[in-house]
Amino acid sequence: MLDIKYISEHSEEVKNNTNLRGIKVDIDKLLVLDDNRKKLQQQIDELKAKQHKNNEQIAQAANDAKKQYISEMKKIANQVTALENEYKSNYALYIELLEQVPNLTHPKTPTGRSDKDNEEVEKIGEIRKFSFIPKDHVALAKSLDLIDFESGAKVVGQKFYYLKNEAVLLELALINFAINKLVAKKFIPIITPDLARKEILKGSGFNPRDDSDQIYNIQNTSLSLIATAEITIGGYHANETINLEKLPLKYVGLSHCFRKEAGTYGQESKGLYRVHQFTKIEMYIICKPEDSEKLHQELLSVEKEIFTDLEIPFRVVDVCTGDLGGPAYRKYDLEAWMPMKNGYGEVTSTSNCTDFQARRLNIRYKDNKNKKKFVHTLNGTAIAVSRALIAILENNQQSDGSIVIPEVLRPYMGNISVIKPR
Repeated sequence: MLDIKYISEHSEEVKNNTNLRGIKVDIDKLLVLDDNRKKLQQQIDELKAKQHKNNEQIAQAANDAKKQYISEMKKIANQVTALENEYKSNYALYIELLEQVPNLTHPKTPTGRSDKDNEEVEKIGEIRKFSFIPKDHVALAKSLDLIDFESGAKVVGQKFYYLKNEAVLLELALINFAINKLVAKKFIPIITPDLARKEILKGSGFNPRDDSDQIYNIQNTSLSLIATAEITIGGYHANETINLEKLPLKYVGLSHCFRKEAGTYGQESKGLYRVHQFTKIEMYIICKPEDSEKLHQELLSVEKEIFTDLEIPFRVVDVCTGDLGGPAYRKYDLEAWMPMKNGYGEVTSTSNCTDFQARRLNIRYKDNKNKKKFVHTLNGTAIAVSRALIAILENNQQSDGSIVIPEVLRPYMGNISVIKPR
């Protein structure tokens, strides 16, 4: 969340920022609630000081005077209770509004309302020209017996699936390839839980109890299935003060991800592109504020390196204000070429969240002057397996229906170089 002091001192800037992001938050009401909060707290503190003084006077007073002090104490206690109840109601509304305020926005972020306004930064790799009519990954997977959507729908529901045969080896190869690459770059490998408490999700910028959200909640508990390991890695350090010499902390996390993917997406909902469960390798960095912009570029560089190694043509886009999401200060997407779409489809993203998540999760460090400050957090997708599979299957298909395995993945697949028709 943003610092309320900053919001108060830069209210017009914050209002303009929320408008650019397409988020409606009543900043004026938030500031009134903040003012009320401070006044009520001051009144409560003054009455409690009076209570403390009266306690001392009761101890020293004669019996007749004690009755008067005790009567006065009861009145003060009732006033304190009434003010504390008022404070709780006011604070609940205050926090609700404060948590709706998005992060500030990098000055170079393009202005726009949707992904159509994202700006292309660069293109890498050549788009293949097929000498035959290419199939989409759904048809390829069916003919090669790699993915079973029908059984997934039967056992769980639509948008769940079974991976089979070489698709299983391909998923494991992608996982090992990405983790090994990042461990070599001094990232700490971690396998996280697939669930988190609602306060950890909220701290990361997700709203698990909002009817419009994309999160699966576990009934009669405070737990939700995670949408990304960003949530659980951030939660790992919640309410901690990290030693300065440990920064930056760089993690590469493995988890399953669960998303409702509610909505109508047309062609984008086909096959593996939008599913309810998938495996993802997530990068997450905790650092000093002055290092976050440089480290954001490092995460982007790693994503580009991974898809260059996989020999998948892609482009990088600078995500516009209206498509950023609440926590991100700046965000880049990698979009791989997908013949199914006859265009580009998002395969990774990386965000600099500055201190937005750190304030909500209470993650700090001590600077050289021993002063506690909030860290900055960054995240980036190394591999979202489901979408990487689409890109590999569709771009590497051959006229006989076979799939050529990217060379970097072959050592992780027993040196299988081609998935052949059965």
